[in-house]
Amino acid sequence: MPLVRLRRGLLALAAVCASASFSRAALPSPDAPPAPATLTGKLLVAEPDIGDPRFAHAVILLVRQGADGALGIIINHPLGEQSWASLLDEVGVDPDGVTGSVRVFAGGPVQPENGFVLHSTDYHNSATIDIDGKVAMTSNPDILRALAKHAGPKKSLVAFGYAGWAPGQLEHEMMLHGWFTIPDDPKLVFDDDRDKVWDDAVARRTIPL
Repeated sequence: MPLVRLRRGLLALAAVCASASFSRAALPSPDAPPAPATLTGKLLVAEPDIGDPRFAHAVILLVRQGADGALGIIINHPLGEQSWASLLDEVGVDPDGVTGSVRVFAGGPVQPENGFVLHSTDYHNSATIDIDGKVAMTSNPDILRALAKHAGPKKSLVAFGYAGWAPGQLEHEMMLHGWFTIPDDPKLVFDDDRDKVWDDAVARRTIPL
């Protein structure tokens, strides 16, 4: 799905969220610790000339990376606002009594019908994966209901779809200078103006590739 289509606001949001689901697709068990010496928990930052329009100026939180490949969520490609009631209804959760709206992001081009929530570590349920002790991810509908009722984590980012790489693919792309990494910072993940996240991430780069 081209990046320009992902940025068509609510029309694209409706297409992404149609028949939306929250599942553990492509995810490890929440109890499985990340393999040692991986890029898990790093922020993957696209080089200016990455060449793939789907990842133009993308900043991706790597949820898992290791011998089996890599999976991450783009944190700076917003789709638009959606009412909590309609989002809950689309994922099969009773929206009764829910008001307000939430900003929804395109988490990546893979399985855009599947939803994920990146969030602060003050929330945990049976589907929560602790990424790095600073940020976690949950991919079942319970967290959406909690967020809509103001009973969820203090910080969150709702995304549909993810970025995925086969074994060795991300490492190869990094060798070709398509990406670089910086340490995870919850402020970049949740607080920064989304239009400035890529610029701020680039400014934190310390070692040229």
